[in-house]
Amino acid sequence: MIDSMFNLILYALITLAVFDLIVGVSNDAVNFLNSAIGSKSIPIKKILIIASLGIFVGAVFSSGMMEVARKGIFNPGEFYFDEIMFIFLAVMIGDILLLDFFNTLGLPTSTTVSIVFNLLGAAVMMSLIKIGMDDSQSFTDLVNYINTEKALQIISGILLSVVIAFTAGTIIQWVSRIIFTFQYENKIKNFGFLFASLCLTSIGYFIFFKGLKGTPYYAEISEILKTHFFFVILCMLAFWTVITLFVDKILKKNVLILVIGVGTFGLALAFAGNDLVNFIGVPMAAYHSFEAWSVSGIPSNEFSMEVLSKKVPAEPFLLIISGLIMVLTLWFSKKAKLVTETEIGLSRQNDGDEKFNPNLLSKIIVKTSSKISSSFQAVLPKSVNNRIESSFKFPLAYLSYSKAKDLPAFDLIRASVNLSVAGILISIATSMKLPLSTTYVTFMVAMGTSLADRAWGRESAVYRVAGVINVIGGWFSTAIVAFLFAGFITYILYIGKGVSVAILLLLVAVLLVRNYLSYKKNALKRRFPTGLKKSQSKTVQGIIKESSDNVSEVINRTSKIYSSLIIGLSKQEADKLKKCKKNINKLDNEVEGLRNHLFYFIKNLDETSIIGSSFYISILAYLTDITQSLGYMAKKSFKHVENHHKPLKYNQIKDLTEIQGSISDVLSKIQVAFSNESYKELGIIIEEKESLLALISEKTDNQIKRTRSEGSSPKNTALYFNLLLESKDLVKSIFSVSKEYFNSAK
Repeated sequence: MIDSMFNLILYALITLAVFDLIVGVSNDAVNFLNSAIGSKSIPIKKILIIASLGIFVGAVFSSGMMEVARKGIFNPGEFYFDEIMFIFLAVMIGDILLLDFFNTLGLPTSTTVSIVFNLLGAAVMMSLIKIGMDDSQSFTDLVNYINTEKALQIISGILLSVVIAFTAGTIIQWVSRIIFTFQYENKIKNFGFLFASLCLTSIGYFIFFKGLKGTPYYAEISEILKTHFFFVILCMLAFWTVITLFVDKILKKNVLILVIGVGTFGLALAFAGNDLVNFIGVPMAAYHSFEAWSVSGIPSNEFSMEVLSKKVPAEPFLLIISGLIMVLTLWFSKKAKLVTETEIGLSRQNDGDEKFNPNLLSKIIVKTSSKISSSFQAVLPKSVNNRIESSFKFPLAYLSYSKAKDLPAFDLIRASVNLSVAGILISIATSMKLPLSTTYVTFMVAMGTSLADRAWGRESAVYRVAGVINVIGGWFSTAIVAFLFAGFITYILYIGKGVSVAILLLLVAVLLVRNYLSYKKNALKRRFPTGLKKSQSKTVQGIIKESSDNVSEVINRTSKIYSSLIIGLSKQEADKLKKCKKNINKLDNEVEGLRNHLFYFIKNLDETSIIGSSFYISILAYLTDITQSLGYMAKKSFKHVENHHKPLKYNQIKDLTEIQGSISDVLSKIQVAFSNESYKELGIIIEEKESLLALISEKTDNQIKRTRSEGSSPKNTALYFNLLLESKDLVKSIFSVSKEYFNSAK
């Protein structure tokens, strides 16, 4: 029975390793793809081919990092076989669920931090269990079980990398931009090969040393490399200078494209070499543990895992299989594309839709940074300020919204710096056998270069900074949740043994399927978006047609929301009212998106169609009034019901239902007219405005009489009057929109 349980755990770990490779690559693909994709310098298929080669080579030579999973966090000799298997299973369950959750959200997190803190949490919990069962031990003995020195070294290295990566990215990009400016084409032709050769030398350094580090030949030449370090670097610089000169002067190609291609290969190689341990290190350690225990003949609760302290030979076959799985995931994972979009969106140079909403911290950071920047400018001489400003002058091009979205997120200079700086930092950490977070490094370098490039301007700074804060906050939550979750699972496994193993594995399967279905549903919405469409027309008639579709959509949703609101209020259903609030917020955000698009809309108009802008702006104003009225009614109604105030009386509900029926009837007629583009028919419908407003006024007068003659709740009365007044404003806004279109048809 016990043997079968450990067989189940081993098979489960192997299966989880495959899934962990898939979710891990989906998360970390952003690390090596963002520069090439963001700069649009290389076709996407070629980028994937280059990255695939890098991943495969890095995976095959990554065996040196596998020791982290075996003895990097805990002292294996202090645990028995059954305990170590429970630790490993808890780690893999916690890791795969956490990474899949972040992938579904489209947020990049650190696979290194996830595995390190899962290992730490599981090992600490098992250590506490052992300490609790031994009267001769106390909490202070925890240091005997945990490799505190190595764990602290890993954790501090990860945290330090965030600061170093951001600082290095900012400084190097700022200097590069001062030299090349945004109009860098001529300077690249003159001495771009020198910049490219420096970038390629730094990238080549970590490809060369990182690649050799995992091979059996490294021991023979390590002393030579260390002794003649500068000579080797100079040789590499000379080699790349010759190559870039040939590409630039003979082939007449942009040398920065070569930098981005080689850099993408290098980062993909570093990712596989540094991060493969995060996905298969634990299952490989479990396999070696099972192999040693199965031939020992010693009971599982007595067999010491000191064997994990010894150096274990590499498993070339497993590394090759892992490399192939990672390559296939890179090509076919849609979640990888979603995570990539998040980082590119935060670092893009041009304007666009912002994914994150500003928060208090982002506002404080932007305000403080602006003051510091102003102080520096005041100290520097005017000539220096003018020189700096000229270097950062971004070429303006007034394009349509769709064309603006198709522009590269950043240029080749920034892409080259991103790859070079990230590559050199990762190579240094890998050479020290520190499982540095490639996500942290590449993300923070990209954010640092964005800051230096002034991509976070006055128009977008609070949104971009808020996005960075959200991502970094997710990193810290990854560490905390991984530690606690893995510890909890370890405790459940130790208490429940075989039963808990089966239940937890079933739960993992259910959660992964649930997340997949949720992602698939959201992906379908992104692929076929519904809702309001941004106008791309240049003519008045085109504007009227496109706006008509939006108005029809707003009228349709207004009718549904208003009806749902009255029903929810009459039945005291807080959940229904909460859903109304959510739907109104969605509608309001879409209308706000149209307002934010006004700049591109006006720039895109023909000279003969300027009059169309006034029409469009008026329509947006009325649509805004509609969403505000709906939002106010939903907010007040939800608050009333949620706080358990007295429900509206029968007569009040009856009156509101009558008003709702009349409004819905009018909205239905208006929507048909807009759907058919029969704007002249709106004239007949507009005539119903006065009778509808008179109905609301009549109900208002009736409530005044009831308030004076009957006992009524103040909050009840206030809510009812608020609903009547906002319903009147809603009706006025709807008829104002209709009148604009009726007049346009004359």
